[in-house]
Amino acid sequence: MSAITTILGIVIFFVVIVAINAIKIVREYQRLVLFRLGKARGERGPGIVFVWPIIDQVVWVDLRESYLEIPEQTCITKDNAPISVDFLIYWKVIDPSASVIQVRNFAGAAQGIATTTLRAVVGDILLDDVLAKREHINEVLRAKLDEVTGRWGVKVTSVEIREIKPPAEVQAAMTKQMAAERNRRAVVIEAEGTRQAAITVADGEKQAAILRAEGKRQSQILEAEGYAKALENIFGAAKIIDEKTLSLQYLEALKALGASPSTKYIFPMEWTTLLKPFIGKIEEAYKKGKEKE
Repeated sequence: MSAITTILGIVIFFVVIVAINAIKIVREYQRLVLFRLGKARGERGPGIVFVWPIIDQVVWVDLRESYLEIPEQTCITKDNAPISVDFLIYWKVIDPSASVIQVRNFAGAAQGIATTTLRAVVGDILLDDVLAKREHINEVLRAKLDEVTGRWGVKVTSVEIREIKPPAEVQAAMTKQMAAERNRRAVVIEAEGTRQAAITVADGEKQAAILRAEGKRQSQILEAEGYAKALENIFGAAKIIDEKTLSLQYLEALKALGASPSTKYIFPMEWTTLLKPFIGKIEEAYKKGKEKE
């Protein structure tokens, strides 16, 4: 009885072991590439997958996007300048079966293709363009790598250059060039500011001169208008003055002149005209006296 129990226990143990090895739980981002007796049987998953122990072999494939770090590589530009470049390759599996069957070590293969492709791309570009057209180089590298890795069931999604190091003497020359360019910009900006300030000052002086001339013109107009008004008032007042009043004014003026301590002889230019009213009065008074007699 004990022997039968032992054999039964051994059988149950082996069944459990086989069941554990036969049942695979595949996550959403994973796939199983199944080989039965060495022949590819396609992909399995996600979910619970049953495989026959010993008969079936499986290879796990991760479908998530990954990156491959390419160490610093020395390249020669079109103008024979040595530079050091390191970059990252982002990739993901789009065909799990091809990624297992078509390539043995994708990381090593991709690194070899990336370095040779980088040297070919950089060798066709001048140093200044390598430093200025990083995005262009990224896109060219991605396209060339994707052409090769496509047959492996792998998609290169992006290539990002992290750092480009030119030679020390080139870096020193670039630093001097940058300093000279900044000094040139500072001089240009200062000259532009001076020019704008001069224009602003000249414009202000012009506006001030215009305002002064306009003010002077308005003042002269007002002065002329006031003088004309005064003459008009004088002329209006002169119209209502009779000959007697005018004669009295002449006499008052002569009286004021005669009050001076110095001796003066004044003969008005219109002396006869001045005496004419008095002579007329005297003649009139004389005629009236004759008539009364």
